[in-house]
Amino acid sequence: MTATTRVERDSMGPLDVPAEALWGAQTQRAIQNFPSTGLRMPRAFIRALALIKHAAAGANVELGDLPVTVAKAIQKASLEVAQGRYDAQFPVDVFQTGSGTSSNMNANEVIAGLATGILGTAVHPNDQVNMSQSSNDVIPTAIHVSAALMLEEQLLPALKRLREVLAERCEELGEVVKTGRTHLMDAMPITLAQELSAWRAQVSAAEARLSSVTPRLHALAQGGTAVGTGINARPQFGAAFARHLSESTHLKFRPSANYFEALSSQDTAVELSGQLKVLSVSLMKIANDLRWMNSGPLAGLAEIALPALQPGSSIMPGKVNPVVAESVTMIAAQVIGNDVTITLAGQSGNFQLNVMLPVIAYDLLQSLELLSIACRNLADHALANFTVNRERMSDALARNPILVTALNPIIGYEKGAAIAKKAYGEGRPILDVAAEMTNLGVDELRRLLDPRSLTEGGIKGGPST
Repeated sequence: MTATTRVERDSMGPLDVPAEALWGAQTQRAIQNFPSTGLRMPRAFIRALALIKHAAAGANVELGDLPVTVAKAIQKASLEVAQGRYDAQFPVDVFQTGSGTSSNMNANEVIAGLATGILGTAVHPNDQVNMSQSSNDVIPTAIHVSAALMLEEQLLPALKRLREVLAERCEELGEVVKTGRTHLMDAMPITLAQELSAWRAQVSAAEARLSSVTPRLHALAQGGTAVGTGINARPQFGAAFARHLSESTHLKFRPSANYFEALSSQDTAVELSGQLKVLSVSLMKIANDLRWMNSGPLAGLAEIALPALQPGSSIMPGKVNPVVAESVTMIAAQVIGNDVTITLAGQSGNFQLNVMLPVIAYDLLQSLELLSIACRNLADHALANFTVNRERMSDALARNPILVTALNPIIGYEKGAAIAKKAYGEGRPILDVAAEMTNLGVDELRRLLDPRSLTEGGIKGGPST
């Protein structure tokens, strides 16, 4: 011990700990044992750990195993940790023991230290803060709780905002007709609202997919303790714990139907990550469509203009880039990469315990946070206020020989191909060439080739009405 340290003890003996630290010997051993990558367990995970300790103390009092005064001190300390007041006291690296025991003990020791100060007598990190628990059920529970809270509080609201902005723009842009594209090549016309409606449907589907995971996400390992048998916890503990946690979080948590599965596998985390990957794929498509539509402003498609947010070049004056869309594509790539890690980690359920829990927690929560940010940025700084170059769209439509497709039921595919080829080759409007090469009158051709009418589908042939 020095002026800057104090001596703490655990089952392996005494150890010097920084004097100002709230943690104890087991946390200090983790600091010394594991590499300092600079990656710490996320704030959402620390919050979940603290809420678990709060609920466990409440359940232990209810079952008659913990004195009320001790439980109240633990719960008060736990809430302070959950509020983020002591985040600096959680230094354990992500790349630690695969069970996350070091993070669980970090929480136990910090909360015990705070509770001791509140109560005035010693509160034990293992015997009291960790009562009826094991790291083996606490950490899987913390993964579920932290992910469920982030999904409910951050990602689903962000998706709702994105969907609402798309709905507003669809309503606003319903009459704007543009050239459709397949293989990046000119195709039949669609409205801008129809194009955006595909994005909105993708977002709605993402909401439904993510919501479908919640019944399994709300099923908790807590109560299974070390191997799933519930050793050192009363049979009623899991249900009592889930009830207390539900009261503090306003989510409907429940004990897992099979603790052995809950401890040994991380299938629900893998499932949730898979749905986040699907959302990433959707956002990548939307962002890249926006980049193409915004390309130019002179030599590209230039159908829309995204908001000018910052200078786009250190050398080319006046250049402005689609920075939000680019940011979204990078987030999508990161989340897809995280899903690979979570998939591999999910396979590491060796017999009664998964042993890659910390990295699953880190990557899953990072993905949830990043996608929440991406959805809000895309909604508020790109989709909500892009402008439309109606003249450019109208001009491209007028010169689009693919419109001849509408004449197929009347003149046949071969004749239509010849008209399109001639219009392409001579750079003339399709209507003029069709008037020369068919017996259809100009007024009839205008009706049949009207771009707005063509966005409604169906067969346009037959007599004029």
